[in-house]
Amino acid sequence: MKKITYNKLIRDRIPEIIESAGKKFKTRILDESEYRVELRKKLQEEVNEFLDSDELSEIADILEVIESLVHDSGNNMDEVYAIKETKKKKRGGFDKKIFLGSVMED
Repeated sequence: MKKITYNKLIRDRIPEIIESAGKKFKTRILDESEYRVELRKKLQEEVNEFLDSDELSEIADILEVIESLVHDSGNNMDEVYAIKETKKKKRGGFDKKIFLGSVMED
């Protein structure tokens, strides 16, 4: 029997999926500080997977992690969207595809 080590945060239903496949596994519940660290690692993992694949499902995974980060910080997505809209009104979005090459300073 081959052991594969992951050592990473997983989605809540993964243990039951592994179990239903008849496999043995080890998990543990993270404490709050570990959870915050692992959420950030998971965000990086999901961003990298999106950059490698360009798959819409990876954006959904990124959003899932972002929602968890927001919830963990004691906030909610409505607050995030309100901040996003305020910033967009003040500084704009990315719709015009503007690329800044340089700025000349005195």
